[in-house]
Amino acid sequence: MKLETLSIHTGNHGEPTTGAVIPPIILSSTFERAQDGSFVEGRDIYARASNPNRRMLEEKLAALEGGTDAIAFSSGQAATMSVFHALGANSHVILPDDIYYGTRYMIESLYGHWGMTCTPVDMTDINQVKKAIKKNTKLIWIETPSNPSLKITDIQAVVKLANAKNILTGCDNTWATPYFTKPFDFGVDIIMHSTTKYFGGHSDIISGCIVLNNTLPQELKARIRNFQTTGGVIPSPFDCWLLFRSLATFAVRMPVHAQNAMKLATFLENYPQIEKVNYPGLKSNEYHKVAKKQMQNGFGGMMSIVVKGGQEAALKLTSHLKLVKHATSLGGVETLIEHRKSAEGAHSVSPDNLLRISVGIENIEDLIADFSQALAQL
Repeated sequence: MKLETLSIHTGNHGEPTTGAVIPPIILSSTFERAQDGSFVEGRDIYARASNPNRRMLEEKLAALEGGTDAIAFSSGQAATMSVFHALGANSHVILPDDIYYGTRYMIESLYGHWGMTCTPVDMTDINQVKKAIKKNTKLIWIETPSNPSLKITDIQAVVKLANAKNILTGCDNTWATPYFTKPFDFGVDIIMHSTTKYFGGHSDIISGCIVLNNTLPQELKARIRNFQTTGGVIPSPFDCWLLFRSLATFAVRMPVHAQNAMKLATFLENYPQIEKVNYPGLKSNEYHKVAKKQMQNGFGGMMSIVVKGGQEAALKLTSHLKLVKHATSLGGVETLIEHRKSAEGAHSVSPDNLLRISVGIENIEDLIADFSQALAQL
């Protein structure tokens, strides 16, 4: 089945007793055992271990990425943490130098005492990735497009190198989503999503997931699942239900995000107050060729811009926008803009005049008009 159909029907078992076409929310924390005290086959036992809404959600998430299994978490950070935790002590991870700052900070702050280390590299240069490999390298973590400069990593090239060295590959596919990029098609072992973002789509859920396929060793898969259930980093039944509902419109939201982003990027690229537009859909972008090779249906809804005049000018631009809100996060139906340097703080490697834009699904003429009036005031 195609993505549009999978996003609506996968996992939707309805409610056979009443005939409801939408599954109910099962809020119960515990489930009754049989009269003799035994566990009833096929029935849940305790909601931390399993819940009907979570199982339906995981079935849908796996289907959308073409994986064999999905594991839902209480946040994207918890999902990422489950993978690092499963690697074990004294492991080494290779990361993109332009990665979401929280991923690198997680290794340094939470796993440093485990002896876990990481090496940030420009992952668009395969030679840098090769040079960063150590004897204890367990994982190469890909983020494409990267956050916030939208570098595009050649997934296939990294996977080929990793396979030759018997190293696992993981891909944060939050920004591209399976609508634009299918990492499993290029041989990746693990896919991570902050499902808070495009999968959720409405800025009202905090959640994450890991999607797996058959290339991942069973032992490692069990460790990730155990981190969810024993560690208790689970999404609530209501959040699972909300996300399950949001996914039904995922495939119709994504092309609008991409179409709007392409038009807005083209507009901004020709504006004198903008030093650079980072968007892989632009033919002038240095990563366009690689993006065109591995992305489908467009180039996503994320971009960043570098504003002439430094941080002061960048923040002035955000203050003059009326329709577009200056706020953290991304992937919602509304357009958001954020000054990443001030959001990331001391750990930031972002330029002080860079603004990240999550392009929503509003009318593009309204978005362009808002940026036009704001830029005119610089």
